[in-house]
Amino acid sequence: MARMHSRKKGKHGSKKPVKKTAPSWIRYKAKEAELLITKLAKEGRSTSQIGTLLRDVYGIPSVLALCGKSISAILKEKNLAQDTPEDLVALFKKYAAVRKHLESNRHDETAARGLLLTESKINRLTKYYKRAGRIPEEWKFDTERAGFFGE
Repeated sequence: MARMHSRKKGKHGSKKPVKKTAPSWIRYKAKEAELLITKLAKEGRSTSQIGTLLRDVYGIPSVLALCGKSISAILKEKNLAQDTPEDLVALFKKYAAVRKHLESNRHDETAARGLLLTESKINRLTKYYKRAGRIPEEWKFDTERAGFFGE
């Protein structure tokens, strides 16, 4: 299937291994991994940052295979999950960065198009998250307040 805005085709990035069991060479047990996840979350790390750190620093390739639940499920159990989904926050930051760029480069038409595309992605995602119940129904994306996320 073609990409949404670029009309290009292509394969998605890397693939997870088919085997869903934890490898035998992992040093950590499930409880230790959960403690690491809560420690990293209390430091202010996002779920994707926690997963990357666990993979690269601690040698845990898959928390789901080791613990039987995802990082976000563990954070929800411990009441450490963020109220706004992480992918939505990343889009807010991108919107703020492009908008800041357009303030100093008003004639950059490519960036102006990127701003429109980012805003439409935000609107599509918020519609999905409202349906799924992850954000309140009355929540609305405010373009004026979007600069708050860029800092």
